[in-house]
Amino acid sequence: MSRFLIVLGTIFIVAGLGWSWLRHLPLFRLPGDIVIDRPGFKFFFPITTLLIVSLAVSILAWLFRR
Repeated sequence: MSRFLIVLGTIFIVAGLGWSWLRHLPLFRLPGDIVIDRPGFKFFFPITTLLIVSLAVSILAWLFRR
């Protein structure tokens, strides 16, 4: 558990240091993400982005279990 927390903390630190670069990635604007934009109302559901993030986390979890 402590190794997991150290790795997670390191990932957060790296993401925080590279936030200006990470903002420009096309995440949350992928084809398949649902956006309903009407006057006074905006609904956003990032289906494709969630699938990609889930796949990446699953691969990382699989690698760390080995």
